[in-house]
Amino acid sequence: MDVNGKSQPATPLQRRVLAGGAIGQFIEFYDFTLYGLSAVVLAHHFFPSSNDLTGLLATFATFAAAFVIRPLGGLFFGALGDRVGRKNVLFVTLLTIGGATALIGLLPTYEQIGVAAPILLVLCRLLQGFSAGGESVGAPTFTYEHAPTAHRGKWLNTTIAATALPSVFGGALILGLTAAMGSDAFESWGWRIPFLLAAPLAVFGLWIRLRTEESDAFKETLANVEHHESSPIREAFRENGLRMVQVVFVMGLTAMGFYFLSGYFVTYVKTTGGLSQQQSLIANAAAMSLYTLMLPLTGMLGDRFGRRPMLIAGTISIAILAVPCFAMVTSGSLAMAIAGQMLFVIPLTIYGGGCYTFFVEAFTTRTRFTSAAISYNTGYALFGGTAPFVGTWLVGSTGFDAAPGVYMAIAAAVVLAVIVATRVPETRHAAL
Repeated sequence: MDVNGKSQPATPLQRRVLAGGAIGQFIEFYDFTLYGLSAVVLAHHFFPSSNDLTGLLATFATFAAAFVIRPLGGLFFGALGDRVGRKNVLFVTLLTIGGATALIGLLPTYEQIGVAAPILLVLCRLLQGFSAGGESVGAPTFTYEHAPTAHRGKWLNTTIAATALPSVFGGALILGLTAAMGSDAFESWGWRIPFLLAAPLAVFGLWIRLRTEESDAFKETLANVEHHESSPIREAFRENGLRMVQVVFVMGLTAMGFYFLSGYFVTYVKTTGGLSQQQSLIANAAAMSLYTLMLPLTGMLGDRFGRRPMLIAGTISIAILAVPCFAMVTSGSLAMAIAGQMLFVIPLTIYGGGCYTFFVEAFTTRTRFTSAAISYNTGYALFGGTAPFVGTWLVGSTGFDAAPGVYMAIAAAVVLAVIVATRVPETRHAAL
């Protein structure tokens, strides 16, 4: 590993770790994004209602349920990962989340078994959320501890960039299936196919991860008897209390923006902007493709200029652009919907150039997994998992199509105040 901050070729092990981290993030977010992309169909099959808005709200409430349990998953897998290793934990989390997603594709509907259907759907979502609480932090942590020192931002953001690809892949898959079998057949049973694909994807990810090993930094920490006998959870709260609160807010904002983009905009554009399912998916795929391309580039900027400047620039630009972007997205024009979402991507990825490395870098190896998992997943539960529900509720209750943009802008202003008031530090040169 590059210990002097100089550019050196990545080793085969480092490349496998990067690939394993990216694949794991892809599968995790494929599972979560697929639910958002399929929200209208799932509402029909699991939450039938004479009022479309009520059914959609119930669907997005179930979406949020997976995030509510994520902090518990982060607590469990984080402490386990700091004790027995990142690799072992990541094997379990990937297997669990892939299995839970495939199970959704096998569930009977409300018409078939009544109220048991939505209950089973919620249970699958809770299982997804619990395992994602470990996967979402474990994969970046594992990648970070193997990354060349001078390129941690680039490596972390490359791993996180894989979270945007599921929207493109899932959207293209849904479009292809709908075109091949017809919309009636897809809404009847074809919607199950994308969920069932999670199983072979998880198996492939497991094969990659079996060919990796723990970082030298973690091995040295684990060899310390004093650490081995300690409690990662107790140490995390005792040593990192303020830093964990900072991460909750810092990651909460990016969670809100990402899940508006990946888990809400397809439904939002269709129901509020009046575009077709096909047009909504095309617009979102264009935006998520741009997100995938830009995030490694902003990670490189974070390596050069620091994490804190990227956080500040990102929050300011989100606060300024959120409302105009949401107004463009719901204009009723496909071109404007694409432009609005792509414009929204720019401040999100600027912010991502700082936040995705900061939330791992802010903690030392001894309690990194635990501290990051608790704070990251709390932020995602409070702000990310609730974003589609709050956005749908705001539009329905205010009648103002761009109301979710106002919510996003206010959140950005609050996070900027937290960054300044609590003196969020520069972590670019932090030691492992």
